[in-house]
Amino acid sequence: MKKIALAAALALGATPLAAEEVLRGVTAFATGTTFSRPFEAFIERVNETGAGVVQIEYVGGSEAIPTFELGNAVSDGIVDIANNTTAFYTNLLPWGDALHLATNTVQDQRANGCFDKIDMLHQQQMNVKFLARTGDNIQFHLYLTKPIEGPDLSGLTIRTTPVYRGMFEALGATLVRTAPGEVYTSLERGAIDGYGWPTQGILDLGWDEQTKYRVDPGFYQVDVNFLVNLDRWNSLSDEARAVLEDAATWIEEKNAENLDINAAELAAQAEAGIETITFEGEAAETWLGAAQREGWAGVEEIDAEIAEELRACLVD
Repeated sequence: MKKIALAAALALGATPLAAEEVLRGVTAFATGTTFSRPFEAFIERVNETGAGVVQIEYVGGSEAIPTFELGNAVSDGIVDIANNTTAFYTNLLPWGDALHLATNTVQDQRANGCFDKIDMLHQQQMNVKFLARTGDNIQFHLYLTKPIEGPDLSGLTIRTTPVYRGMFEALGATLVRTAPGEVYTSLERGAIDGYGWPTQGILDLGWDEQTKYRVDPGFYQVDVNFLVNLDRWNSLSDEARAVLEDAATWIEEKNAENLDINAAELAAQAEAGIETITFEGEAAETWLGAAQREGWAGVEEIDAEIAEELRACLVD
């Protein structure tokens, strides 16, 4: 019944576009925020270059499909194309946390065959085409409302996702999982002491108002992926698929711009009053060591064979 209701809502909200093929697109993040903007730019690119061939009707974000249900929606074909991160669809792809452990770029992964492996696994296990990856060069951080002196997180309640669950748990934190839209209220009420999030995006969400500290160094790398329902992908003409693939390459090239965006974001955080806690020496080794060790251990526990294959092509 939930799937029927979601499909009906999307149908009512869609405005047909004049094109041979129209895909319904939904993002897991709030419209106009950091991790939706590349998807929105991609849609504009497709609608410009694919006129008369293929268009994407942008339906919206979590108001259209709840964040943690978007993976199911694109897998089932309720949504044709989704902007989503593996952290939000581990129910369908439990080993997906491996993608944020990458130390190379999506261009490297396309060149060494890793992208094709990831695409194949998405197709086989989730019924989606893995079309593009954004987020390269953006690391994750721990943001806090109170200071800490070292990587021991005992006594802290941290909002988490599968991305850093193993790491934070190993370092002693009590973990709470919530959708991004609930983080501000949780901070305001003191229900959590902090959260994991990338370098970019907290000012977009207003979380800087409740955040006092950012912990450095950063760890991992963001993966936000464009997923196309596989049945819908296979139904498209070669010309339509070429438009989508060309736009995917174009948006992935823009990942290089994240280095400059990161610098601007860190400066804006400092101006907003967020202080930096920087681990050095042994503390930094403990922090980063826990990130990689626990990250890969979690993937290996789920599927040792896939972990070995992906580690060989995701880590330089």
